[in-house]
Amino acid sequence: MSAPYLPIALLATFGAVGIGVVAVDAFLIERRRTVEMLRSQVREIPSSNLRDQQMSEPFSSRVLVPFVGALGRIAKRITPIGMRERIARQLVLAGNPSGWDANKVAATKIFGCIGGGVLGFTFALLVGLKGIFPIVGGGFFAAFGYLVPGAGLGQKAINRQEAMRLAMPDTIDLLTISVEAGLGFDAALAHVTRNVPGPLSDEIARMLQEMQLGVPRQQAFKQVSERSDVEELKAFVLAMVQADIFGISIAKVLRSQSKDLRIKRRQRAEEKAMKVPVKLLFPLIFCILPAMFAAILGPGIIRILQSLFGIKV
Repeated sequence: MSAPYLPIALLATFGAVGIGVVAVDAFLIERRRTVEMLRSQVREIPSSNLRDQQMSEPFSSRVLVPFVGALGRIAKRITPIGMRERIARQLVLAGNPSGWDANKVAATKIFGCIGGGVLGFTFALLVGLKGIFPIVGGGFFAAFGYLVPGAGLGQKAINRQEAMRLAMPDTIDLLTISVEAGLGFDAALAHVTRNVPGPLSDEIARMLQEMQLGVPRQQAFKQVSERSDVEELKAFVLAMVQADIFGISIAKVLRSQSKDLRIKRRQRAEEKAMKVPVKLLFPLIFCILPAMFAAILGPGIIRILQSLFGIKV
């Protein structure tokens, strides 16, 4: 290296080292300041007050929630991945109830199975059953304890999806009227969420929040479709995505969707009405007709028995 460049290289090296030392020192000073602030805040909160605050919480928050969380972590290790994925899907369809996740539901199913088996076996022994009956009782209660959490969650998901299906026609009608009155599509969606309560409005409100956070409209619509199991909603989302891609008038698409939903609602009502006679057939045969025969033919049969055979009833 030539002589003129050597002092410049040395100065640059020492300068870089000095800047690094200053930066590290500033970082350490800021870190010490943060640690001191945290320590001062911790000193200001006496341990007795913290204990009193924890003890003032309800028993479920202090004991049951951490216990269920621990069971969920254990269940995560002993349950298959596919089971947790199915439970997670059911939770999404049920609206993600607060305080529940896939691990907690799996833990409830597994330990419900164990507890039900023990309860059934013990109950059979207390009643006095012997032989294979305690094992059968334990197996029955174990299956019952395993299936009840999943059945409850599945029924909640079905009820929510049915509520969304029933709210679709009125929601699309209001959305169509709002767009034709001059509102923008996003403003019309916000108007719908304010005036039509229910799970469908909650999904639309979540979609609007995602769009405000920067999610593209097409992706937000597709996520709404993925979080539901309603065919009418999926068709509506597909129509809106295609209208956004090809530049079709949203008012015309909404009017067409509203007409189709009204037709489907009428067809669904006619279908349910056609199923009513079939559903009434079994109660009619096994419940109503025997009582009717007993009330109508009973007195005649009694008189026939008394007059012909001398049997007193």
